[in-house]
Amino acid sequence: MTSVVLVGCSANTATEPTPTTTTRIPRVTDNSVRPPITFDPCLDIPDEAMEELGYDARDKDVDAYPMGAHSFLGCTYKGTERVNGLRRFIVSILAGNVTLEEELAKKAEYSTPMVINGRAGLREVGHSGRGTCTYAVQVDFGVVLFSRSYLADGLTTVPEDQWCVDMDAMVSMVEPYLTP
Repeated sequence: MTSVVLVGCSANTATEPTPTTTTRIPRVTDNSVRPPITFDPCLDIPDEAMEELGYDARDKDVDAYPMGAHSFLGCTYKGTERVNGLRRFIVSILAGNVTLEEELAKKAEYSTPMVINGRAGLREVGHSGRGTCTYAVQVDFGVVLFSRSYLADGLTTVPEDQWCVDMDAMVSMVEPYLTP
């Protein structure tokens, strides 16, 4: 008995799955040798987290600040709390490839070292005189700044000793979303 084996070529019409990656191209780069910013506040902090903290995530402003020697990616959220019909506060979160040491050197006269969830940081109060409290938290590429400002309603001012009230809780809640 004789067998015949047929051998042929056929086109493979099955499509290969396209590899995916979680790495994205930074929104902003600079001309320095500093590390790229790997955390984007507008993309990496879930809207639900900011809403739980009292900020309107539907009305956020996306910012990018390429500055040649360093850069920042930012996101500004408006608070949902209102007093006399006006918003009470806003918060800007900026991720930058400057070091915590550079931030301290620039703002030493009104900064206090601190730790948030095990990360080194700074609390900066009083430099603007406008009700602003800023926390700088160290990350692998540099710092993430959380800057909350009270908005004056024309009738009352917030005493300086209250500018940072609840900031520890806010930054502690958002810190797990930061890159290492």
